Amino acid sequence: MAILNLFKFVKDQVSFPAGHVIFTEDETGDVAYVVMDGEVDLTFKGHLLETVTSGGLIGEMALIDNQTRSATATAKTDIKAVVIDRNRFIFMVQETPWFALEVMKVMADRLRREHEKI
Repeated sequence: MAILNLFKFVKDQVSFPAGHVIFTEDETGDVAYVVMDGEVDLTFKGHLLETVTSGGLIGEMALIDNQTRSATATAKTDIKAVVIDRNRFIFMVQETPWFALEVMKVMADRLRREHEKI
């Protein structure tokens, strides 16, 4: 939810209808998204990993490691999101170190949840 506050006044939001595939695993990714409103399912090989809600971040790994997407993101409901391209991401990390910590927290939380499943 804290990331949501950083982007709540950003006007250049995108919208996706329920059922829309935002990105798929193994494709090249050059943007991440902050979910401003709605829910997004993250899946891997058809298995649900997580449902991301308002204030959540998706697609950040591709910006960090320049690798392909590790999951598929599908709008579970109609969503609104802020697009974070590489330039915006780098700016946010440099100008708002707290943002970088939040991104690391998102990634650590996801990793811990997956470890619990093992």
